[in-house]
Amino acid sequence: MIIQDNYGKFLSLYKSVTTSAYLLVTHGSRAPRPQIAAKRLACIVKQQLSLRLISISLPFSTKNGTVETSVGRSTALLQSVFSPLIETAPLELTSVPLSHRIQQLGEKAKIQGIQNLKIIPLFLLPGVHVREDIPKEMAIAQQHLGKTMHLELMPYLGSHRRLIFFLSRQFEETATVGKILIAHGSRYEGGNQPTEAIAYHLQAIPAYWSVSPSLTSQVKLLIEQGKKNITIVPYFLFAGRITTAIAQQVKQLQTLPQIKLKMGSPLGATSELARLIVEIIQENIG
Repeated sequence: MIIQDNYGKFLSLYKSVTTSAYLLVTHGSRAPRPQIAAKRLACIVKQQLSLRLISISLPFSTKNGTVETSVGRSTALLQSVFSPLIETAPLELTSVPLSHRIQQLGEKAKIQGIQNLKIIPLFLLPGVHVREDIPKEMAIAQQHLGKTMHLELMPYLGSHRRLIFFLSRQFEETATVGKILIAHGSRYEGGNQPTEAIAYHLQAIPAYWSVSPSLTSQVKLLIEQGKKNITIVPYFLFAGRITTAIAQQVKQLQTLPQIKLKMGSPLGATSELARLIVEIIQENIG
């Protein structure tokens, strides 16, 4: 029974990733580092998808000839030729509109016999970009691609339940240390509520780069509360211009007397983050 269940998972995932192309959509940046990191993450996701399929197939050690042979052949095929079609595209700060990139990947997918293109927003918060801008670009692309290519908007990266765990590991588990989660910030009404909720879950206070409360004001607030050690974790996907500026600001604040500031890191193009994207793909097969 376990063998049949695992074999079913294998076939379901294999069918999904071989009949679908994936576009990882980032915010976009004028700096090269985030673009390079996005492409690196896409490569890791490709590797993780192959590994996930192989790991599902490995438990089939039964001597049942039909199952063992079919899974063995599939595993060998994965190891030799399997390469899912995964690309990246920025939403903003680019000379090529996202709708064009979707259309380009859709046409490439058609040539390979793929009829599904799944858009995965690599955004940490459910803002206007995720709710409105990306769907608009998809609608434009759909008009050009026609009914022969099905476009699907997948859950955004920040919706994954385990993302908070990655952030929590950068904070020390002690009541004597002040905790600040700094994000870009939104001027839209209610736009910062998700960040506030995440900070609350982490027993931290929120700060924002573009709106109040600022990092400086929140550091001073914690100092007034008697905190001598303060950890600041940036809620950003990749290192870039803003995270560099935040690090410089932390360095300036370090001149305040009798306090020690510790700067965390953005999520980055890591195997762990790629694994979350693979889980989003696997949990939304259909």
